Amino acid sequence: MPRRLIAAAIGAICTITSSASQAGAADKVRISALSDVSFGIITNFAADSVRSQSLCLYAKSPPLDQYRITASGSGPGGSFELSSGSDNLPYEVQWNDVAGQSGGTSLVANQPLTGQQSAASIDDCSKGASTSASLLVVLRSAAVAAASSGTYAGTLTLLVAPE
Repeated sequence: MPRRLIAAAIGAICTITSSASQAGAADKVRISALSDVSFGIITNFAADSVRSQSLCLYAKSPPLDQYRITASGSGPGGSFELSSGSDNLPYEVQWNDVAGQSGGTSLVANQPLTGQQSAASIDDCSKGASTSASLLVVLRSAAVAAASSGTYAGTLTLLVAPE
């Protein structure tokens, strides 16, 4: 039986959102140290594949320095889905407002996760801790096992706004 190979990568981008009532939102929240997510070639279809990265999420929104984060993928309706031609591979996104974490709150596409609190004391995390939040991307083993061989790619967009 031929061996199936799956390669997966997600380009991650971030946008700061604001509204008329949040003038200067870009001065109140900032994300940095966010990088693309690469799973490389996956040959173990019996275990979930997880990629975690710590990043700097700065929020200055008195009194608690809180923010909300909304994620959307490049699948239909913003769903978290990678594609390879006409084949699709779903993935999950988790967020934790603490750096260095191996788990977090599952995000729902296009729905904000509110009440997140930033521990960053400066907008680029150049003083104090160098990271302040965790992003986790999960490819579930059942989804990978059901996928056709191929190179899958997609885009994950994170929208950050002060609260």
